[in-house]
Amino acid sequence: MEINFEELRRQMVEQQLIKRGIRDKKVISAFLKVPREKFVPESLKEYAYEDGPLSIGEGQTISQPYIVALMTESLKLNGNEKVLEIGTGSGYQSAILAEIGCDVYSVERIEKLAKRAEKILKELNYNVKIKIGDGTLGWEEYSPFDRIIVTAAAPSIPENLISQLSEKDGRLIIPVGDRFIQDLILVIKRQDIIEKLNLGGCQFVPLIGKEGWKE
Repeated sequence: MEINFEELRRQMVEQQLIKRGIRDKKVISAFLKVPREKFVPESLKEYAYEDGPLSIGEGQTISQPYIVALMTESLKLNGNEKVLEIGTGSGYQSAILAEIGCDVYSVERIEKLAKRAEKILKELNYNVKIKIGDGTLGWEEYSPFDRIIVTAAAPSIPENLISQLSEKDGRLIIPVGDRFIQDLILVIKRQDIIEKLNLGGCQFVPLIGKEGWKE
């Protein structure tokens, strides 16, 4: 029996996002359009819209849809921002940001994942710039960024990322904690003032790098 992914996508948005308080119309619209099933391994496609993370190989995961939506909504996007993503992974978060209209720069340390994500994003006509490297160092060449989103957990917020964040209401979202449980921290930067808000508990794979965890 053929799976109706469009219907599963609609149900996911209604049950997992809207019912849990996701309100941003641009975020909801992007989740209705981006085909999540394209970003998961062939063997897991039928589970693409379930309420949880899925393995994408290399010890990495595609995050639970609600967490992707929560992080995206917390960035308060108009759709014209320059966004730095740390941890391309499957490429799904990149696609959501690009669908909203952002100029997306993404750093991934695992070459195999970066290449696969790049291929899928191109097939779907999303223009995302991807670099293979240490995400904790950011992407200085293109800084400052209006928004930064980190999709792996750090022991603390990398100074490189804070320095590459715009001083005009720059927003950075990052899971911070130990290797097993973290809090989602939203950083708002206005000139020299840094405000930090805790959006609640979460679980992410560790952010490996110079300003993250050692392998």
